[in-house]
Parts: sequence; C-alpha cells; structure tokens
Amino acid sequence: MKKIKKAVLAYSGGLDTSIIIPWLKENYGCEVVAAAADVGQGAELDGLIEKAKKTGASDCYIEDLTKEFVEDYVFPTLKAGAVYEGDYLLGTSFARPVIAKRIVEIARKVGADAIAHGCTGKGNDQVRFELAIKAFAPDMTIIAPWREWDIKSREEEIEYAEARNIPLTINRETNYSKDKNLWHLSHEGLDLEDPANAPDYDKILEMGVSPEKAPDAPEIISLGFENGVPVSLNGEKLDGVTLIARLNALGGKHGVGLADIVENRLVGMKSRGVYETPGGSILYKAHGMLEQLTLDRDTHHMKAALSIRFAELVYNGQWFSPLREALSAFVDKTQETVTGEVKLKLYKGNIIAQGMTSPFSLYDEELASFGESEYNQADAGGFINLFGLPTKVQAVKKMKKSAAPEQGDVN
Repeated sequence: MKKIKKAVLAYSGGLDTSIIIPWLKENYGCEVVAAAADVGQGAELDGLIEKAKKTGASDCYIEDLTKEFVEDYVFPTLKAGAVYEGDYLLGTSFARPVIAKRIVEIARKVGADAIAHGCTGKGNDQVRFELAIKAFAPDMTIIAPWREWDIKSREEEIEYAEARNIPLTINRETNYSKDKNLWHLSHEGLDLEDPANAPDYDKILEMGVSPEKAPDAPEIISLGFENGVPVSLNGEKLDGVTLIARLNALGGKHGVGLADIVENRLVGMKSRGVYETPGGSILYKAHGMLEQLTLDRDTHHMKAALSIRFAELVYNGQWFSPLREALSAFVDKTQETVTGEVKLKLYKGNIIAQGMTSPFSLYDEELASFGESEYNQADAGGFINLFGLPTKVQAVKKMKKSAAPEQGDVN
C-alpha cells in the first residue's frame, strides 16, 4: 500500500465509515481526520464528533453546507426539471458534489495527502465523490476501502465493528442502507433487494406516512416562484432551507413523494430503492405547472429533452463538468419568466393542481376560448394544407404507384 501520513475520511457515522477509521489506521498506519457535512440530515449528526474520536479519529469536522446545498445544487436541478429515469429526484446524487468539494478544502487545510470514502464498488457514489475530488484536487490520493478490503457484506462489517467495540445504531434486522438529507431519504437493502416484495412503509418511513394513513381532509397550499426559484409558501417569504423543511412536513403528513424504483446504476447493474421526497415532489409539480404557463412551445419542448441529459449528468457524478455548466446556463435563460404563484391540493399521496397565475403568462383566454373571439378559424385551413403537404405528396405518390401496372403484366 502507498505510504499515507494523514487521510481525511468523508464521515457519516454510519456502518461503513465507522469501521473505515480503524481499518485505515490498521492498514495504512496513518492519522485519520473525519469530516462530516450537514446537508440537512438532522439528528444523525448528534454526537458525531465524540463517536469519531472514540473510533480512532484524531479530529472531526462537521461543516454546515445546507444553504449551499439548496441554493447551488438543489434549486439549479429543480429549475432544470431533471428527473432520473422518470422517478428519481436525485436526492443523493446532487448532495455528493457539495460534500466532496468541502472535503477537499478540509484536506488541504489539515495537510492531508489522501482522501478516503465509504462508497462501495457496486454503487454510484464512488464515482460522484471521486469525480468531484478530481475536479478540485487532481493530485490527491483517493482511498476506497470497499475496493481493497476482504469484507464482502454489511453483515461482515457488523462483525468487524463488534470485534473492535465500535458503537453502532443498527443491527442485522434493521440494516437498511439509508441516505438522508434535507431533500430526501433513501432506503435500500434487506427485503427491498427483491423487487417482488412490497415495501413495508409502516416500518421504513421516516419523513411521512403512507397515503392510507394520511388525513381524510385535503390541504391546499400556494407556492410563489421568482425566476424558477421557490421563494414563498402560503404568501410567506422563506429562504430555501426553511421552505423545503416546511414542505417536507406538509408533504409527509399527506403521504406524498414516495417512489419505489428499480433504477439503472452507472456501474451497469439495476438496483431497487424506496425514496421519500415529500417537499421535493411538491416543488417539482408546482415548477412544472408554472413552466407550462410561461414558456413558449419550442423552448418548453427543448428544455424537457435536455432535462433528461441534465439528470444523467447529475446522477453520474458529472456536476463539475463543462456540459452541466452549459446546460445550467441554458436553463437560467429559460427561467427568466418562470415567476408566479401555484396552488396545489395535497390529499392521500396526491398533488393536485388548483390553479396558477403569472405576470408572464402566455395563456390568452380570448384566443383559446370556445366562445366568440377575433380568431379567424378559416385561417386554419391554409395552415393545415401547408403543414400536411409532405403527407399529401407521399400519399399521392403511393396511390399512383399502386395504380400503375407492374412491369411484364399482360393485358
């Protein structure tokens, strides 16, 4: 193994990173500095510094990145309308680059010569972390224990931890792989590994309830947007972090934002996950409605096509790529008129449109009305003749060909 003096570990306090601290010391003989990022995971950070030091870290940093996470990663992705494979709102994906960027800054600060992470060799996060590290510290050694050690499963990880008296908050029965931040909570592993198994929502949900257990009475909310960014809830101006937190509570209460997905990982395999994204699902619905009202057809359609590519870049860890930056520049231009208010009804897992207004609305009631208007309906005939000309020409050619006698026919 390469000689390492000091390594900074991207630390969460979960199973993987808890055992990586002693593993690094045992196998690399290096000092280990733990670095955790607060991206809205709440109580998971409680006691983390003490736990890291008890596990063998010489120091532990906890960096509050919540505001940066929302403003520089969540909202640009929301404005892009980026959804991976039609369902996944990218909660883990866009948290990794902001964390990795700060990890690099800490590594430079403490004079580390390596950065370590707890991502498995089967997952997407190893790519997301390492591409971000390469973007800011191409000279830094990266250590990925899952690609080096002999441990083969989470059960063996627990055995490793128990043998070294490392405190854990899970056991073999509750050993789901989870990732939580302000935007979402993901669940993978155990019974969820079989797509034939229905999720036991009563057992796994933390951000809300199942639709069946949501209130019988609906709740109507209004969201205000400026240039594609959500800025108010029910008429109250709010910063992004507070707004998402409140929407999480509202959405969770009404059982919205649940997604059960079999997705294609970047490394080639399919994986099954259950995601809770209550506030994010509400914001995506409202933002999409407002774009319907304020974007012209060609821009709207092009943006929808590019949003798929944007989602792939985020999912694949390419946040700091020239293409993602270029797409964001396009998105920002499209959002100049995405300003207005959207009303939604939350009811038993559903997000139902209740109307919207915008000073930049392109909807003209007089033009669209079924009643009398200045629109000359006779104009449509000429338009259809020109628009359908290629179809007509092709049909005429086919008719002439079918009517002509075949060569060699004898009358």
